[in-house]
Amino acid sequence: MTLVSVPRDALAELAGTRPRPAALAALTEGLHARRLLLLKSLAVRVERAGGPARQDFEADWALLEEAERTDARAVREVVDYPLTGAWLAETLAAPDGPALHGQLAQFRGLAAAAAVRAGHRITVTVPPAAGFLVLPGLGVLDPAAGRAHLDGRGGSVRIPDGPGGGNVVPLHAPAVRWAAPRRPAQRGWSALGTLPGGAVVLDDLHPERVPPGGIGPGALPPAERPRSAPRVWARRWREAHAILRTTDPERVAEIGAVLRVVVPLASPRRGGPAMSATLQTAPGAMLSQLPMSGTDLAESLVHEVHHTKLAALHELVPLCRPGGAAVHRVGWRSDARPVAGVLHGAYAHLALSDLWWRARSGATAGRAWRRRAAEQFDQHRAHVGQALSILLESDELTFAGGQFVREMARSHARLGVASRGHE
Repeated sequence: MTLVSVPRDALAELAGTRPRPAALAALTEGLHARRLLLLKSLAVRVERAGGPARQDFEADWALLEEAERTDARAVREVVDYPLTGAWLAETLAAPDGPALHGQLAQFRGLAAAAAVRAGHRITVTVPPAAGFLVLPGLGVLDPAAGRAHLDGRGGSVRIPDGPGGGNVVPLHAPAVRWAAPRRPAQRGWSALGTLPGGAVVLDDLHPERVPPGGIGPGALPPAERPRSAPRVWARRWREAHAILRTTDPERVAEIGAVLRVVVPLASPRRGGPAMSATLQTAPGAMLSQLPMSGTDLAESLVHEVHHTKLAALHELVPLCRPGGAAVHRVGWRSDARPVAGVLHGAYAHLALSDLWWRARSGATAGRAWRRRAAEQFDQHRAHVGQALSILLESDELTFAGGQFVREMARSHARLGVASRGHE
């Protein structure tokens, strides 16, 4: 399969960090093609491995193809779900044998979720190797009898508890409502919920939502229900979007187009700013501790959306050459960073600098937000300039990476001219 390339003009628009729907569409198409290529690679590996796992995989693949014939868009929603990428990465990296078979067991959940979204009525058996079934973007199924009837047309799931019996529960959680706290190890259906005003899912169930070793220097694990605090997340989400709408409405639209999942991380034992992160294997997912305020979340959203954009772009058009050993000091980190880290940080902080400039000069923004924005703009614009100097002198960038950084530098220079005109 041939990957969709990113046009040169789209690359330049992405480098500027401003929301550009056409450039984002090109990026989305390329990422979808990449995801399909990885699925095909997995199918080839399973075919070569043979055995019982191959038979199960082929049956689930057939269900996926049937769902695609019914509603290709519904299947794409599941295939492109950010945490499907994390699962694919774990599965492709798993060694042959029990580890691979355990990962493959969750392919049934992917096929089932696609069939349900496409409107099929199906019966699934939970693979013994899995113990429960993850339906990406919908929830987690753990039936007592090992079988369940999923009805996409009726929007329900029936979990048998004996001949002719069973519980019937809604398959789709209503927006901003969550099922009663339930861990996947308990019997039944645990549904995901969406955050207010859109289709961004708060996923506190998917087993691959956080790498096995945790996130960041503190190796933070995911927040488990009921400590994932969905209602507090919903309140912060509303606050953040209200702030962004008064500051830069185009950013709100971009967040809705780029971000599909928020993964709550466990709270630290000690206080401090909330940590957020983006996985290279799961662009479109923001992993984050619960921010202290809507302002903090607004900044994290812009920050992580740009990590997602750059992670997706790098999958399609490599920007840095592998194997570089040089590390560099940057203003926003206490540790030295490799060139790829400098690029990621500079890109995210360039976008934040643009946001902060608009906030500090906006008449509708609150006084505290304008004051914070002015302080952050002056500091981080200088930090971005320093990082861009490092990148422009580096020999670790590819040709496309060099073009990208030069476009970033032009945007940075224009932002400086605009800021002096408002001082």
